[in-house]
Amino acid sequence: MAKKILLPVFLLFAVNFVFAQRFDGGILAGYNATQVEGDTYKGYNKPGLVAGLYVETDIAPAIFAAMEIKFAQKGARKKVTEKDPTKYVMRLDYVEMPVYFAFRTNDRGAIIAGISTGFLLSSNEFDNYGDLAPEDQKAFKKIDLQPLIGFQFDFLDNVKADLRFAFSVLPIRNKPGPNSGNLYWINNQFNNVITLALYYQIGRR
Repeated sequence: MAKKILLPVFLLFAVNFVFAQRFDGGILAGYNATQVEGDTYKGYNKPGLVAGLYVETDIAPAIFAAMEIKFAQKGARKKVTEKDPTKYVMRLDYVEMPVYFAFRTNDRGAIIAGISTGFLLSSNEFDNYGDLAPEDQKAFKKIDLQPLIGFQFDFLDNVKADLRFAFSVLPIRNKPGPNSGNLYWINNQFNNVITLALYYQIGRR
């Protein structure tokens, strides 16, 4: 697992070193609102943290390319109500490496589109009684692939806000068998994520 984490980090800084004269770089931090398609619950009810590093470079007057490496929390949460006090929480922690292009619509704004590869670090599911019973669990896949689309807005010289939407194109877990009796998910599962983050540019090289 350590090798899977260190390789993207090495690549990120290797690219930044080789093209140091052309790249901006900085740190990012924000918030994920997440849900999992394929379970029996709806709504972006599972919050999560996002934090990492980014580099970007201009490839045309109105177009730039960027790459990130970041820690991201995803998953699902069932809302607890008086009518239905049953709890269910899925926690998924990833290291992600998004790569995307951005088209500047004006001096401050840009539309972005790309794809993010996620490497699963840990997973956990629990309800009112603690961790789910082994017969109610099934391992998650180690790789998550998500196309993304969104926009960025520069509201200070070195700070911008990023709002994006991402959805898994490959299942993060296949549906349970016909005789499993599982009540928590009924079909193949996919991450569905809305991310709001701030990007702080450390400096232009």
